[in-house]
Amino acid sequence: MKGAKNKQVVKETERRIIANDPEHNAQYNYAKNYIKTSKYTFFNFVPYNLFEQFQRLANFYFLCLLVLQLIPVISSLTPVTTAVPLIGVLMVTAIKDAYDDYQRHRSDNQVNRRKSLVLRNGQLKEEIWSKVEVGDVIRMENNQFVAADILLLSTSEPNGLCYIETSELDGETNLKCKQCLPETESLGQDDARIGAFRGEIRCEPPNNQLNKFEGVLNWEGKQHSLDNDKILLRGCILRNTDWCYGVVIFAGKDTKLMMNSGKTKFKRTSIDRLLNFIILGIVFFLLSMCLFCTVACGIWESLTGQYFRVFLPWDSLIPPDPPGGPAVIALLVFFSYAIVLNTVVPISLYVSVEVIRLCQSFLINWDDAMYHPPTRNHAKARTTTLNEELGQIEYIFSDKTGTLTQNIMSFNKCSIAGRSYGDIIDPRTGEFLEISEYTRPVDLSRNPYHESNFKFYDQSLVDALDGGDPDCEAFFRLLSLCHTVMPEESRGKLEYQAQSPDEGALVSAARNFGFVFKSRTPNSITIFAKGVQEVYELLCILDFNNVRKRMSVILKRDGKIRLFCKGADSIIYERLKEGQDSLKYHTQEHLDRFAGDGLRTLCLAYKDLDEEYFLDWKGRHHEAAVSLERREEKLDEIYEEIEKNLILLGATAIEDKLQDGVPQTIANLAVAGIKIWVLTGDKQETAINIGYSCQLLTDDMLEVFIIDAHNASDVEDQLRKYREEIRNVTATKQPQTNLSVVTFSVYSDEGVGQDNLSDAGESNGGFALVINGHSLVWALNPKLELLFLEVASQCRSVICCRVTPLQKAMVVDLVKRYKKAVTLAVGDGANDVSMIKTAHIGVGISGQEGLQAVLASDYSVAQFRFLERLLLVHGRWSYYRMCKFLRYFFYKNFAFTLCHFWFAFFVAFSAQTLFDPMFISVYNLFYTSMPVLALGIFEQDVNAKNSIKFPRLYTPGLLNALFNKREFFRSALHGFLTSCVLFFIPFGAYYNGMDQEGRSMADQQTFGSVVATILVIVVTMQMCLDTSYWTLFNHITIWGSLIFYLLLQYFYNFVIGGEYVGALSKAMGEPLFYFTTLLTIVVLMLPVMAWRFYWVDVRPNLSDKVRFKQRHDAKMASKRSEHDMLRTPSARRSRRSVRSGYAFAHQEGFGRLITSGKIMRPRNMKQGPMSNGRATNLRPDNKISLVAPAPSTVEV
Repeated sequence: MKGAKNKQVVKETERRIIANDPEHNAQYNYAKNYIKTSKYTFFNFVPYNLFEQFQRLANFYFLCLLVLQLIPVISSLTPVTTAVPLIGVLMVTAIKDAYDDYQRHRSDNQVNRRKSLVLRNGQLKEEIWSKVEVGDVIRMENNQFVAADILLLSTSEPNGLCYIETSELDGETNLKCKQCLPETESLGQDDARIGAFRGEIRCEPPNNQLNKFEGVLNWEGKQHSLDNDKILLRGCILRNTDWCYGVVIFAGKDTKLMMNSGKTKFKRTSIDRLLNFIILGIVFFLLSMCLFCTVACGIWESLTGQYFRVFLPWDSLIPPDPPGGPAVIALLVFFSYAIVLNTVVPISLYVSVEVIRLCQSFLINWDDAMYHPPTRNHAKARTTTLNEELGQIEYIFSDKTGTLTQNIMSFNKCSIAGRSYGDIIDPRTGEFLEISEYTRPVDLSRNPYHESNFKFYDQSLVDALDGGDPDCEAFFRLLSLCHTVMPEESRGKLEYQAQSPDEGALVSAARNFGFVFKSRTPNSITIFAKGVQEVYELLCILDFNNVRKRMSVILKRDGKIRLFCKGADSIIYERLKEGQDSLKYHTQEHLDRFAGDGLRTLCLAYKDLDEEYFLDWKGRHHEAAVSLERREEKLDEIYEEIEKNLILLGATAIEDKLQDGVPQTIANLAVAGIKIWVLTGDKQETAINIGYSCQLLTDDMLEVFIIDAHNASDVEDQLRKYREEIRNVTATKQPQTNLSVVTFSVYSDEGVGQDNLSDAGESNGGFALVINGHSLVWALNPKLELLFLEVASQCRSVICCRVTPLQKAMVVDLVKRYKKAVTLAVGDGANDVSMIKTAHIGVGISGQEGLQAVLASDYSVAQFRFLERLLLVHGRWSYYRMCKFLRYFFYKNFAFTLCHFWFAFFVAFSAQTLFDPMFISVYNLFYTSMPVLALGIFEQDVNAKNSIKFPRLYTPGLLNALFNKREFFRSALHGFLTSCVLFFIPFGAYYNGMDQEGRSMADQQTFGSVVATILVIVVTMQMCLDTSYWTLFNHITIWGSLIFYLLLQYFYNFVIGGEYVGALSKAMGEPLFYFTTLLTIVVLMLPVMAWRFYWVDVRPNLSDKVRFKQRHDAKMASKRSEHDMLRTPSARRSRRSVRSGYAFAHQEGFGRLITSGKIMRPRNMKQGPMSNGRATNLRPDNKISLVAPAPSTVEV
């Protein structure tokens, strides 16, 4: 037992497994296949959940108060006053936690009880997943989930192939291929032979790297290399494969799926952090009041109280001597007032905030204006705790490919042997002609494999191929051979399944020009070159990754061995053979022009190999491939050796169009004061071009700074130079007329419109910064990062090009650490996940690159343009509502609680309560909760249309202007003054008050009931003043709260028999009550109304002006007949879009898989749902907006 315990604490460095040998495997105590994501059990739920809840400071504070109230000597309030709201809060939270955990239990049980066929003693036995162990051999059948991480042994398909869907791992529904070792493939489905299989597996310990596996299989005296292509991961689904066998490598919590299901980083909003500070301040304020009352009580008891002990006897615990007695009484009174005044710390605040956030999330999910019909995707709030932070975004960090662009690629232009193809030249002028929808494409229909949706407009390329141009033929031959695309026949048509849209577009282009990739096996590729079949022996695939930025294939035909390579221009040019200066020069000119047109580029090259050298290289390649240490690094070194002295063939240019509405969205967000940084893998020229295309860069900018140095000192020099230029311009800048929006007349109704109501706007000019990835390495160095941030933060827009996923996250983290600003990261691919998780808010685009970004995000939208509505409408509304809710919440609580403080002066600071204990208990729970919840959920100052039309309305969120320490103090002061008036006007009215029959009304219960009733009426009227947008729910909650108050008071006092029975009904039977109520309301409401009228009339802000315009437009619309003011849609001017470089968008392909077997049979694989259409380029309406001039005064 001692040895077993020692093994458990030793960190696992290598896993050793013998198949079908449970006794050997048991000694290592590997994790079972049982999974548990739930937190509670039936028996530990109550104590565990209470323990968690009381770790929250507010809950623990009220628990302490409840304990104090249970001590009679210090409590003047029944424990019910604290117990009722505390139990209510705990129960609501517990029910929510129980429901969430119940769902987790259901999910766990559903997974753990899935059936699996396990080989036990040479026979298949059905077992539930939770009983599967490491080393077991299991059989899976078509459409079944994989039970654990397994090493594939044999399959029903030729050469050990099987097909899996990995949507549960990475969100991708396209099928992926896996292949077992040829040596184990012969086991087939012979249960006896597989049951006798005793192969020893040595592999890496459990980790969360989904795309990496290193191990070896020792079997029958031979060692076989194992990699990720032979592993099926838990969560995958077997597709198009009748059966397969595999041995369990990792089970349960050790599987890669569970290792990637770690706790998501908890994100808190700035309002949450401010609330914690404010609550702490309120506690100190409460203690200060208690201390004051303690001192005052001690003084009163010393000077007066000790002489009235006959009428007010001291408790037996109190020392009879004068100095000690008052001191002990004062000490007890401290705790008593801590109980009486505890409602100044609002226990229901946190629950109310969570309810409001949840409802706001539903409003985002239900917004049809953010629905994308082509993909059938709504916007979705994947978290409910960050909504108001959407209204405070100052920095947006955006990916480009698939986020700003559609990620649907089309072959547009190319450069072959120094000649450019793809442009149409006017024969008369020699100038390039613009390609429009009326331009006629070349006819490729004579090719039986051509695709009708493929468009190319330069006839000269077709003529060159028809003429047998060897360079053009070699160019497209390379495109048809150098890739990892998988072909398949679907309904009689040849279709390709590519790992990236770029790859598919290039192979498709070769196909349409007559070089058709037809089929492949693990060691051959078959193409039809202009109708003639060519079969190449596939010797090796040097696959793509983000470090290499290139891929190569080595092929053999007719005794000749040739390496074909394609990749990023900068990578290929470094590896070219000497003596190609002229070709390199002309190709580089074309590359620059393609990038200027916003196209994604890559270069093509080849190299002939000597067979003797290749065989030697292949041997060293095999040694690296079976290495258990530094396998990836060794392979990269081997690849680097052979990919040298290449001969340049040319370059390709692929178009990736901007998504609909991107320029207008970026322009509007910029006017709102949001700074947008694009972090992309593009080359510099392409990055600059996309900036202009999507309005990130504009012609009115003073200068676009470019940082492209290759060492730290040069980067520092450039940054210092640009900082000085910015300072000089800022110092000499003259005041100028500012505009608050960029106008696009086509979109002005729903998109952007002329904002002539605001007094200030985004200034013309400004600076932009473009920085290369190699320069960013030095700029992010601790010595230069502050200088870089200083320069970048003074620019209107920043573009970081040639950046890696890690650099994206580092840039976001830099801004988070040093700028007190809320950041948002938006992307659509796996390479954006780190950036999305680092930012305060992550937004995933459900695009063409799978759902990795969506799964890691806080919010998801289908298109970048919906970000405009998400921030300017829902974000601004959520922030506006939350701030208004908090201001009112603190106001009503201070107005309520401080009445006890004023009462203390008239009851000798004895902690006597003014209100009925039941009223104290349910004031926040019933009487005033529903109206403020309706305010927090439905309130809006202006409608959605005007929120987008006037982006400057977003500015208060950036400035944190609607709720901060100053606004809190104003609300607290308002509550303080309200409590003062609420107490002293009724006090004066009832001090010597008489009813109509001459009976005194100056008793404590009547006085308390009157103040309580006026309090409810006043805070409800204040709610009416605060409500700008009235809905049915507002009317029901506001007027219903008043009615409910009266009904509950009568029910409690007369039916249940409360302590204050008859007090309120007696008061309401006298005119004095109504006069006092009216006087108090006038004194409290009149200054508030006067103050608000003054500011709206004399110094209206933009929101006030837009509200006036909104009312004016509504009046005019009601008078206008339907046939008036017919609107004519404008023709949309097309603009060239800007794209990024190939090497940063492409993904690792099927290289290892293709070369790992003997023969591969083409199959018809079922495809997951894909969108093959383009999103429309026009918004639903093309109206021309009519904007009313800014009013000189505001009509009320």
